[in-house]
This record gives sequence, structure tokens and C-alpha cells, in this order.
Amino acid sequence: MRATLRWAHSDLRTHRGEALFLVVATAGIVASLLLATALFGYATNPWQRVFTQARGAHVWLHTGPTAAASGLAGLDGVEDVAGPFPVSVTTLTSRGARASVELRGTVREPAVGRPLLTTGRWLDPAVPDGVVLDSRLARTLVAQPGDTLALPGTGELTVLGVADSAEPRYRPGDRPGVVWALPSAVPSPSGQVIGLRLTDPGDTDYTVQRAVTVLGAGAVSEVSTWQQARAEAQGDNRLLGQVLGLFGLGALVAAGLAVHGAISTRIRGHLRDISVLKAIGFTPGQVVRIFLVQHFAYALLGAAAAAALVQALGSRIPGRLGDAVGVWQGLPAHAVALLVVPVGVVLFIGATTGLAAWRAGRVSPVPVPRTAAPAGGRLSGVARRALGLRVPPALVLGWHRAFPLRPRSLATVARLTLPLLLIVVALSAWTTIDHFRSSPEETGLPTALTARADTGLSDVGARRLLERDPQVAAAYPGVEMAALVPGQTATIALRGLGTRADPYPFTLAEGRAAHGRDEAVAGQGLLDLLDVEVGDWVRMTVGDQPQILHIVGRSIEPENGGRVISTSLDTLRENDPEVAPTLYQLRLRPGADPYAVAGRLTLAGEGHLDVQAVPNPADGLSPLRGVVVGVIAVLALIGLIELLTAIGGTVRDGERDLLALKAIGLSPRQITAITMTATGCTALAAALVGTVLGTPLAHWLIDAQGRSNGMGAGIAHGPSPTLLLLFGAAAVLGATALAAVPATRAARRRLADTLSAVA
Repeated sequence: MRATLRWAHSDLRTHRGEALFLVVATAGIVASLLLATALFGYATNPWQRVFTQARGAHVWLHTGPTAAASGLAGLDGVEDVAGPFPVSVTTLTSRGARASVELRGTVREPAVGRPLLTTGRWLDPAVPDGVVLDSRLARTLVAQPGDTLALPGTGELTVLGVADSAEPRYRPGDRPGVVWALPSAVPSPSGQVIGLRLTDPGDTDYTVQRAVTVLGAGAVSEVSTWQQARAEAQGDNRLLGQVLGLFGLGALVAAGLAVHGAISTRIRGHLRDISVLKAIGFTPGQVVRIFLVQHFAYALLGAAAAAALVQALGSRIPGRLGDAVGVWQGLPAHAVALLVVPVGVVLFIGATTGLAAWRAGRVSPVPVPRTAAPAGGRLSGVARRALGLRVPPALVLGWHRAFPLRPRSLATVARLTLPLLLIVVALSAWTTIDHFRSSPEETGLPTALTARADTGLSDVGARRLLERDPQVAAAYPGVEMAALVPGQTATIALRGLGTRADPYPFTLAEGRAAHGRDEAVAGQGLLDLLDVEVGDWVRMTVGDQPQILHIVGRSIEPENGGRVISTSLDTLRENDPEVAPTLYQLRLRPGADPYAVAGRLTLAGEGHLDVQAVPNPADGLSPLRGVVVGVIAVLALIGLIELLTAIGGTVRDGERDLLALKAIGLSPRQITAITMTATGCTALAAALVGTVLGTPLAHWLIDAQGRSNGMGAGIAHGPSPTLLLLFGAAAVLGATALAAVPATRAARRRLADTLSAVA
């Protein structure tokens, strides 16, 4: 064992740089996987905790004010019922901020779906105008206990408390926030809401279908389930976790291959030393153990350092990543993950090390002289003709040394290709996020603002007011309503936007725009929910009115999980002449500031107009930029390790040709150029393959993520050709520069050293 450690220590002194890179790369991989685990826990646990503590309802049904809900408690599979609660949709104003809210009347805290107070206290009959706000709504209104909220007209409400809820979250301009109040504060309810807690959450769809049958399809206006609430709560955090996990696993595979290549190359360079070790009594197991001990130590050091850093400093990372680590550290499974992830990485690297080290154990104790001309060493006809055309020998021989038609050379290119391919995927993710910001009209966001007018402003007056602003290019009238899908198991968003004379500019990824009667476009989430495709007809119910539409195109829909079907306002009016615009989508002129325009329009509306910016999915993906930078740094380190391995192998393979090259008159500078050219050609081949394979792979991965969250395929955008060209040039030039020093040293070796190397 003592001799094993001495040999390992000697080898470490010779390859200190490579050892350092391996430790840092392992630390980066472990940190990426731990942060991905933290983000997954952060995405799921807070909502699950609230749902469990609040005895959350698995189904929420919004009905008309006269719907008879007494029969729901007797349904099979229903454990308990919350409500019915009278509700009224209105608008609240606080400190200049406005929000659409659902006032929900209740006398006491519900037994099912109980709001969990974070600050303040529950409703008090002594304060009849007191309310408790949903926490997300409170943040939007910048409200806290003791504040006063203004109702339309002259009414006021007093905030008594703020609470967390496991219901589908408040979304400005889409879903109103929940406000719990005494029944006296809801004098004219427009409907009621009922919550159902089930004995088996897996029966949600079946229970919804039976509940709608009991109430009557015309009485149910909206259905929401616990799966929707959980998906919305996880939101972008789950996506960040998936990205970190994907790149972490990819980097782990790349690092394992890099370690395997490094050990294989080192074994070829130490064949005589290994033979001597076996000749003086080392067993094959001891030889294998030398390499295992070394690389286990490197991996263990990197993994331990990463785990310690994430544990000690992870919660101090700015933004969502730091919040995620802080929450994750309080979870029961935190200690297990902190141990399992580093151990798994160390074992994987150890396994790849063992595969390569096993070959060292098979080396014969009798040194075998190396052949003067390895298989595949003869110049090809193309190379000989190139020399005849006076192409510089360094270029021809360098190309020949890089690709001598041996499996080992192809393996080197493949190992270097993997980190470069993953870097191309990471750059594509960065470009896609930038595209959401720079060209939102191409990613399902053709308008920047949503305006809603109250009853004090007519349709004609609202449009005239909106279009009067010089930076508003168009104002599209519209309406959005909840519709029951066939089977009555869920609700979707049915939108009527624009008119046939002035159509809404939907972002289409498939099919064509809806121009004719009963034509519509749908999001990917709706197509998946109904198991239909473009060209099919679908039937839905709005209240007691059926609506049959022909899907002629698929639009990119960032909202509502893509469970949206859109047609023109004219089509909806043909089915129901009473349909009137309830919102206006505003397309702004290039360069206009949405927030400045919203402020001007709100002032011009004199309290009758609520203008909100359309949420951009890229706003929640800002932390992904930091993730991409970190991933690229880790992958670059792994690529650097592989390059050092390739350079070392090229220099060793060139030692046997050094005497012949000098004999035919090549100078040390030309010999150096041969090694640099060989390294540059290897990097060029890896960069080309990585770019060619990485670009379509990135499109597939990003579009697959788009399909899974309901937005749909068609959102992926790869890096520009200029960026890819710069990336390839940087890889080739960096590899060539990295090879300069060892190539120069090898070319200037003494004659005695060269004879010893080839002996």
C-alpha cells in the first residue's frame, strides 16, 4: 500500500493541473445536481405543505347563485365539502395598484381549504368590513394588516390578515385573487363556490363529471383541480430544476468519459513503468488500485467541497436559487439528498475509472517494443498529393496525425464532442429566453397590455380612449370565459379576440389563422387535454350554451397551460348576440414602454379603466441565465481536461516520429506546428460534430419542454450562425494555443531523450 501511495503521489506531482481540473469539474457537477434537487423540492414542497395543513380541496366548482349543492356531500368518493360560499367578482385598489378579486363570504374558518394565516388575524364580526387576502394578491396590492382597500364607488375594506392558500393562484388579468370576507360584505353575490375533498385524489376527473351532472352543466361556470394548482405553484422552479438536472447529468457523463480517456492515455504513456511495477512484484489488482485511489480521491474531494459549499453558502445565492436552497435545507429528505448525490457522482466516476484501470492490470510485465509504424500510419493518397502540391508539411502531417483512421482517434473526437454539444444546447436555451424578451410577438405574445373597462365606460368609449394614445398601434376587443369540455371533467379558456374585419394576430405554429365561421385556433394544452389535433371539430359548453368550433391552427399559448381555444368575437356573437367585450388587448408601436403607456391610459380612464402588462414567461426565467453560465463553465472545464488528454496523447504518439521528422529536414518550429495542427483539427472536428448534432437536439429538447407545459412546440431558437462560428473558432484557437507549450518542449527534446522514448 505504501508503494501504491508513493507512485500515486509521484503521478500527482506530474499532472497537478489535470488533477485540479478534475476536482473543480466534479465540484461543479455535484453542485449542479444538488441545486437541481433543491429546486425540485422547492417547487413541490411549499404547495404540498399548505395543501396538507389546510386540508385542501381537490376540486373547486364555481356555480350560479341558485345552484343546489346539497347533493354533492353524498357523492361516492367525497370525504368532505367546503361551502357553498357566496362570491362576487369586483376590483380593489390600494396605493395605486388595482386587482380583480373574488370576494368570498364565510362566517367561520372553513374545515376544508382553510386559509393559513401568515400575518394578522381571521375575520371578526366586530369588524364587518374586515377581509383576509390571499398572499399573492396582497403582494400585488402592496397591502398588509391595517391597510384600507378601495372598492368601486365609495366602499372600503380593511385588511385584517394575509393567508396562504392551496387553490389555483392569482394571475393578473386572468384569474381573480381570493378575498375572504363576512357574508355581509358580499351583499349581491354573482355566484357561489364549492370545494370537494376526495378520499382518492386519483378519481378527480370522475368525481368532477358526477358533480357537474348533479348540479347541471348550465349551473357550473368553472372547474379547477388540485393538479392545476400544483402545476401553477411549481411553475418556473420545476423548469429550472429540470434544466440543472439535465445539464448536470450530461456533464457527469462527459466527465466520466473524460476521466476514462485520461486514464487510458496515461496507461499508454506508462506502459514501461507499469511493466516494471509488475516485474518487481505488483499484482494486477494493485496496479488497478493505483488509478482507482487517485481518481476516487479527486472525485471525493470535489464532491465533498461542492456539498459543503451548497450547504454553507447555497441559501445566500441571490434570487430564487437561494430561496430554493433555504427551503430545501428544512425538508426531511435534505440530508439524504446531500449524501446520495455526491456519493452517486463519486461512484460513477469510480466506475469509469475502473473500466480504464482494468486495462492497466492486463499490461504484460515484459515491456513490448512499440512498432515503428502503427497501423494506419501510412500517408493516404490525398495527403501525398497535398505534399506534392506544396501544401505546408505541418498542415498535411498534422491532419494525418489527428485522423490516422484508428478507433482511438475517433474516441478522442467523441469525448471532446460531448461537452461542446452540451454547450451548444446551453447557448440555445439562452437564445430562446432572449427571443421571448426581444420578439414576444413570435412567442405567443403579440400584445403588450390588457385593458378592462368597468360599467361606467362603454365599448365605443373605451376603444376611442385606448386608440387615442399615440403609442397604441391597435386595440383588439375580446372576451374570455370558462367553458366545460366534453365529458364535463375540466374547464378551459374560450376566448374571442378581434373581429373578422380586424383579426387578432395569433402566433401560429401549425395550420392557419381562423378566418371563416366557427373556425378557431387552440393551444397545445387543449389539444392534449381533448386528444384532438388540427382539423378536428370540438364541442364545449359555456353555461347552458353549446359551442362547436373547427380547429384550423395551433397557436403558441403561454397562459393557462395552453388550455385555450381562441376564435373571433364575431363567431361568439353569432352563437350568443349578447356577448360584449370585457377586455381589450393592446398592441403597441415599436419602442413603446408598456408601463408608461399603462400609466397614461389608467389616468385617462379616470378610474374606469384597469390596464395591466401581459406577463412574459421570460420574466420568471431570469435565474436560468446564471444557470446557463455556470453550466457552460463546468462543461468548459471538462472539455479542457479532454483537450489536455488529447494533447498529451498526440505528443507521446509523435515521439516515435520525431527522429524521422528531423531526419527529413523539418525544423523544431515545423514539428511543433504538426502537433498544434493535429490538436486544432481534433477540436475542429469535435466543434463541427457538436454544432451539427447539438442544434437539432436543443430544438427537440426545448420544444419537448414546450409541449409538456402546454405552450407547444415552435418556441425553440438556436444561436445565430455568427455566434456558432465564434464558438467554433474559440474552441479551435484555444485548443491550438493550449498545445503550443507541450508541443514546443517535445520538438526541442534532446536526441538521447528521444531514443529513450521510442526504445
